[in-house]
Parts: sequence; structure tokens; C-alpha cells
Amino acid sequence: MTDELYRHAMRHIMHTGQTHCYDVTGREIDCQGSGQDAEFLRGAPWPLPRFEVQGAVAVDHATGLSWTIDANIGGFPCTWLEAFAQIAELNQHQHGGYSDWRLPNRNELRSLVSYQAKNPALPAGHPFVNFFLGWYWSSTSAAINPAYAWSVHLEGARMFYGRKDQRYLFWPVRGTGNGLIPCTGQRQCFDGDGRVIEYSGTSQDGSLRLGSSWPVPRFSVMDDVVHDRLTNLFWFKHADLTGAPVDWQQALESIAQWRQKREKENICWRLPTINELASLVDCAACLPALPAEHPFTGVQPSYWTATTSFFETDWAWVLYLDKGACGVGHKPGKTFHVWPVGWLRR
Repeated sequence: MTDELYRHAMRHIMHTGQTHCYDVTGREIDCQGSGQDAEFLRGAPWPLPRFEVQGAVAVDHATGLSWTIDANIGGFPCTWLEAFAQIAELNQHQHGGYSDWRLPNRNELRSLVSYQAKNPALPAGHPFVNFFLGWYWSSTSAAINPAYAWSVHLEGARMFYGRKDQRYLFWPVRGTGNGLIPCTGQRQCFDGDGRVIEYSGTSQDGSLRLGSSWPVPRFSVMDDVVHDRLTNLFWFKHADLTGAPVDWQQALESIAQWRQKREKENICWRLPTINELASLVDCAACLPALPAEHPFTGVQPSYWTATTSFFETDWAWVLYLDKGACGVGHKPGKTFHVWPVGWLRR
């Protein structure tokens, strides 16, 4: 590996916030040797304090984005298009002294989530008020059906897509960030029925395309390993280590065995966190939700992660790669596949 790779150990991925480890029954255990998210604590650490209150605005020093302190500034659930219209009114009235509020894209909205919290799934010590334990809209349409848009459930941090005429809440954001959050990959805009529309006059994700740009090419192949030049993570080229669905403990054990077999390499292999696995998603694609030029083989519809669901600790986070959704799976169930990720050893 080159010196350049060593200098940039990991990019464009936030720490999940998870600091504890749990077994398949949900009991808290010692993280040492567990192979779980909280053992490795990978991703950009959160600054302390993470948020700074400036009037009606909270600046997130982890991402450089600014959010309304009122997490339910609209008052009532609304449709996706109504969310854009209400934010336009906030800009007309210069809420908090600013006129550049917008609906966050999928990656920006997920950046607020802590995977060591529930009810709400927000970082400890956050300054937000009037948060609602329900779905919040993003500005990113779902590629699998553009009549739907991505949303995050604040109760436990699930991310799925909802029909645009359903009624969810919205949480305005402003700013372009500090470069930590990458763009989602979405390149088109859609109306409420999922029809492609012109960019002009919209503040949708596909129009603004905010976030760090992906390198071109994004992936490079080295034998049976793929280097993601966006995040500097390394993925096994064949995206199905076990060849069949396994339970969560088997997923962790299969990675441990894989790591032993390849211990002479300068890559440390493990089960990815939910943020690492979600970093592969291209919001312009589905079935699978991967960039068009990806080199992976054996891609499966869904994968285990090393991140436990804090909402119910006998469940773990799963990426549904056919859609790009972040959900959960019951740890004892032999229901999901395994895809090793690695970073360079020091």
C-alpha cells in the first residue's frame, strides 16, 4: 500500500456514537475481542461539546451544519412537497436571521443520529426541543420508487422511505458543512408522483447535490480486495463471505476467522458499522443501491453490521442494499449476509 493510503486512514464517515457492546440476548458485555462497533470506535469522533447554540440555531461542530433548535418548527406533520413550501416561508421571514434554510438530504439527516440513544436517537446533551418520536423527511427521493422519499424515525434511528403524500415532520438545516459528509449520489429531481422534473426552482437533493464529491473512479481493485477511494475503506470484492444467510453471532465469528486467515496482510478485517456499510449506497441506484461502476460480485439484498440497535439490544443494524434502507434484524435469526470491511494497519 502507498504512503498516501496510510496518511488518510478513513474519510467521510462519522462515528456511530455506539460505546457499548451487547450479546445476542441484548445483555451488555465487555467489548474486548467482541468484534463489535464499540470495540473499534471507527469513524470521525464527535467534538465535545458537539453543538453550540446561537439564538434559534444549533451549530453541529461535527459536520459544520446548522439546525433549527426547534425540531418541530412546522408544528404538524405535512407532505413532502408541503415541507419544501414551509421551509420557503421560513426563508421569507428569515428565521433565526437566515434565509437559506433547506430540507436536509439523506446523509445530512442521518448525521444527527446517535446509535447509543433512543427516544430520541440523538446525541447526549443535544440542545434540541419539541422533537417528535416519528418520521422526518429528507430531500432525497427513493431510487427504487421516486414517488417516495427517504426519512429517519427519531425514536430509534431507522431510515426508510415514505410515500410523498404521507405526512411526516421536517427539520430545516443550513450551510454546506465541513466536508465530512459525502454527497448521496442523487442527480435528478422528482415531483410528488415520482416523475422527473427540471432542477430549476427546486431545493431537492438532486438539484443541490451537497456534500463531498465522489472521486472518479471511486473504486480500485487489488486482487480480491476493493479500495473505496471516497472513504479509504477496503472491501472484500466478493460481497458474500459466508455464502448463505447467518445469524449475527455467526457473522461476527466468520469475520474473526477471516481475519486470522489473512493476518499477514496489512489490512485489519472486521464486520462494518452501519455508517460504513451505508457509505456504499448510491441514492441514484437500486437493486442494488450501489454506484453503477462498482466492481463487486455476489452482491446480496441485505447485510449484518457490527452495530447493535440500542432501541432493542437483542437486535442489530442491517443495511438493505437492494433499497439502500437502514433497518434492524433480530440477532438470533439466520437472515442476513456478511461483507468484510477493512482498514490499513498502522
